[in-house]
Amino acid sequence: MTDGARAATRTEPPPRETETHCPYCALQCGMILRDADGRIEVRPREFPTNRGGLCQKGWTAAELLDHPDRLTTPLVRDPSGTLRPASWDVALDRIADGLRTIQRAHGRDAVAVFGGGGLTNEKAYALGKFARVALRTRHIDYNGRWCMSSAAAAGLRAFGVDRGLPFPLTDLGRTGTLLLVGANPAETMPPLMRHVTDQRARGGRLIVVDPRLTATARQADLHLQPLPGTDLAVANALLHIALTEGLIDREYVATRTEGFDAVRRTVAGYWPAEVERLSGVPVADLEATARALGTADSAVILTARGAEQHAKGVDTVSAYVNLALALGLPGRPHSGYGCLTGQGNGQGGREHGQKSDQLPGYRKIDDPAARAHVAGVWGVDPAELPGPGVPAYQLLDSLGTPDGPRALLVFGSNPVVSAPRAARVESRLRGLDLLVVADFLRSETAELADVVLPVAQWAEEDGTMTNLEGRVLRRRALRPPPPGVRTDLTVLAELAARLDDAPDAPVPATTPDGPAPTTPTTTRPAVPAPRTPADHVPAPRTAPDRFPTDPRVVFAELRRASAGGVADYAGVSWDRIESADGVFWPCPDPDGPDSPRLFADTFPTPSGRARFHAVQHRPAAEEVCADYPLHFTTGRVLAQYQSGAQTRRVAALHRAAPHGFVELHPDLADRLGVAEGDEVRVASRRGELRAPARLSPTIRPDTVFAPFHWPGAARANSVTNDALDPVSGMPEFKICAVRVERA
Repeated sequence: MTDGARAATRTEPPPRETETHCPYCALQCGMILRDADGRIEVRPREFPTNRGGLCQKGWTAAELLDHPDRLTTPLVRDPSGTLRPASWDVALDRIADGLRTIQRAHGRDAVAVFGGGGLTNEKAYALGKFARVALRTRHIDYNGRWCMSSAAAAGLRAFGVDRGLPFPLTDLGRTGTLLLVGANPAETMPPLMRHVTDQRARGGRLIVVDPRLTATARQADLHLQPLPGTDLAVANALLHIALTEGLIDREYVATRTEGFDAVRRTVAGYWPAEVERLSGVPVADLEATARALGTADSAVILTARGAEQHAKGVDTVSAYVNLALALGLPGRPHSGYGCLTGQGNGQGGREHGQKSDQLPGYRKIDDPAARAHVAGVWGVDPAELPGPGVPAYQLLDSLGTPDGPRALLVFGSNPVVSAPRAARVESRLRGLDLLVVADFLRSETAELADVVLPVAQWAEEDGTMTNLEGRVLRRRALRPPPPGVRTDLTVLAELAARLDDAPDAPVPATTPDGPAPTTPTTTRPAVPAPRTPADHVPAPRTAPDRFPTDPRVVFAELRRASAGGVADYAGVSWDRIESADGVFWPCPDPDGPDSPRLFADTFPTPSGRARFHAVQHRPAAEEVCADYPLHFTTGRVLAQYQSGAQTRRVAALHRAAPHGFVELHPDLADRLGVAEGDEVRVASRRGELRAPARLSPTIRPDTVFAPFHWPGAARANSVTNDALDPVSGMPEFKICAVRVERA
């Protein structure tokens, strides 16, 4: 038989393939994974968000599945302070014993949980349930607090609902004018720019508001370059111009909104010339922007982290929502206000229980009706559910203090790099009695942990994600996790079972005080020494079957828990998702329609009208001075993602962006005696970073920029300000006062 004949008769199983979505940003690009003899290949697929495109991060996403740094066995810190391999039983017993001991000595709230915006809906739901039912602690929040929380709060108070985009992403390609405020999708979510290209090809106008001439701003018809922290004043000036030039949709304002008079009186004082002096944006550019929005047949206003990550982020977003409402945009075809969500499940991750004040379905945890509904699904007494906790930074900053949690469980987050005032947060983590991290790599946070649990990656487990449009998607497993690796759902179920098996014992309802460690250390006792308890309550009993490990079963429970809530998934099933390109929430009826576009006829507020909110510009929490004369801001680069724990390990991405940098205007560099590539020191009142200088005439001379993806000396968040928005709890990542010098 010839070789050709042998080849013709050979019967080999075809390579395994599955349709899924990218593990990174909230665009959730459609992709195909193919197992070719153990080598995982990635191909893009046609999907409404990415339309067959992927960015470099998506193309290389599979490289982490078999990366040499992959964790495949639990690690437990020994008495010498070294993380060493251990069995799952040893690791889980260590955690359960530590949690019981700490809660018996200090109360239920002495244990905290910190989640992530990359967890699937099923895992986010299970994590919130685990905190409130198995641990009965009020202390849970997640890193998504630092993503969309300001836009979420502004959306809720204006529209009665928080959905990043209340319309499909494809509307961007058909809108007449697109205003991007503090957004750089050309680097953060490049496939989105295909829709912008469509919009420009149809004759639409693109306007970008950003202190830097970013890759996105370079494509704009008009670039407004304000001083960081003045976006709110710019928005009020735009509305002032729209009013004076008769661009307001008065019928829409009269019939579909309330509260406009207070806003009209407020923006009357925002004369364009005064806002030019404050922000640096020329009057002519403000007028051109207002006219482009007010005269277009359709217009969309989008905000992102640049406008939102401020101590006045909620008010800043409200100012742009006010502008959109005054122009009559929300609810109209190819028009409206929206927010570009950052993390892969930044939308779904906050809807189902990871936020400190929310229960599944976007229910408020202090609402008696919400508590009764969710407690009924969970099979517990509503009185047993804890009350609201505190937002992410306040939670992290309280760790290890006399009145704060003594133990922390971290799932899907790396706060050592991503938190503001990161050196302080790192010190708080070191001061804990017990730190547990579930991850698939040894992140900078995992390096501090007492126990590290190796968990499955995105291509090794099924589940759902909710993208930036509110579209619920199916993430499909290509293969099972490697031997020794378990899913997050399994970890939660096994911990719940161990806590349930513990004998009843007194547990204090309040946290007694006790001195916090003054010398940070990564060597902690295997089981913290008990302290004298205060008021006692019975230990909870948590039936193990309350924490299923099958994500399909968990999603079915999530549907029941969310039913009737703002984010109602009751009508969303895996089968329904798979029969279409996802399902948009709210979708209360399995046989009824979903909701790709909101607000066409009414708003989910008590009156059915959208609500204006009068907001005033105020200075940044920290202004420049003689000692710290420059503004500092942060952001992302194309080849890296979030804290960089994943992307820094991908060879192609590392080659594209191997290290951090500090971007300076050449005039500023000349004054400082700094040349391209020189190491510079950027210092604030909280800390410093050191990185090579990158000179660019596209940044303001009074502002310096650094990306936040790197740890160590280049950690940008060593410098950032932990001042918080009073409504959302968002830290002021985007502006603080610094001085810069050649290192």
